[in-house]
Amino acid sequence: MKRALITGITGQDGRFLAELLLSKGYQVYGLLKGQANPKAQLVQAELPQVELLEGDLTDLTSLVRAVETAQPDEVYNLAAISFVAMSFQQPELTANITGLGVLRMLEAIRIVGGSHDNPIRFYQASSSEMFGKVRETPQTELTPFYPRSPYGAAKVFGHDITVNYRESYGMFACSGILFNHESEKRGLEFVTRKITNAVARIKLGLQTELALGNLEPQRDWGYAGDYVEAMWLMLQQDQPGDYVVATGETHSVREFVERAFHHAGIDDWERHVVIDERFFRPAEVDLLVGDATKAEQMLGWERKVSFSELVERMVDHDLKVETDLVERSR
Repeated sequence: MKRALITGITGQDGRFLAELLLSKGYQVYGLLKGQANPKAQLVQAELPQVELLEGDLTDLTSLVRAVETAQPDEVYNLAAISFVAMSFQQPELTANITGLGVLRMLEAIRIVGGSHDNPIRFYQASSSEMFGKVRETPQTELTPFYPRSPYGAAKVFGHDITVNYRESYGMFACSGILFNHESEKRGLEFVTRKITNAVARIKLGLQTELALGNLEPQRDWGYAGDYVEAMWLMLQQDQPGDYVVATGETHSVREFVERAFHHAGIDDWERHVVIDERFFRPAEVDLLVGDATKAEQMLGWERKVSFSELVERMVDHDLKVETDLVERSR
């Protein structure tokens, strides 16, 4: 039985990945910060087979202890301060966790080591936000980085230190440069889930307005459930490498809003949307679109859920959640 350790187990990717690994017969450990983490119950209810270990990406000692306890064949580092807007408000914390946290986990793996015949394999969750003010379109594994947020800058460090440990110590260390991937498991603070949740509540008469920032940025949006499969495939290869994971399509925030409202049967969406400058970024990323040719050819990866299906799944989920809440409150 293979063993895997996942940091960021409470996030959408962590939960999707744990579900995938469990279906493949893995013993899965999840790293959790703090004994009273409010999200622990969510993971235990959704994935009772996952064993939770305490650890903190700001504390190397705790990471060494977690790796020694789990004795993993594979480590997936998904934990980060991943909300871009928050990274502008707390840049030092973002750098410490999203950037230096990668270094600490790599160092913990190097210290513990694993066996000579079965060294620990490492996956780093890199991000399309590293491209920022893009130098070329579409973006590939060789496109230079130009981050436009503390989050993007921290991810660049995490990406580069992963390459450094691979080349310096011969570690099997991969980075997945994942473009935007969403799902019904997304947190409500992220714009996609904020949109679909508000659409559901407007449809049910629970609110009347949706406050958003800039509607014009274009993103390459895929489904998180598809993208975690690419993570796993990277660690099954003979040689480590870095891969862009993307759909190759772009859709604006405006288009996401339109499709969400339309699916809920609301066509006059403009009267419900309020533009609020508080939600504008200090430095915006206007266009991101990835070229996943390498992942498709070398990993055999393909996305299964289209953009329209993604939006519809999220709206349907939030309609059910909000309807259930209304029913329980009666």
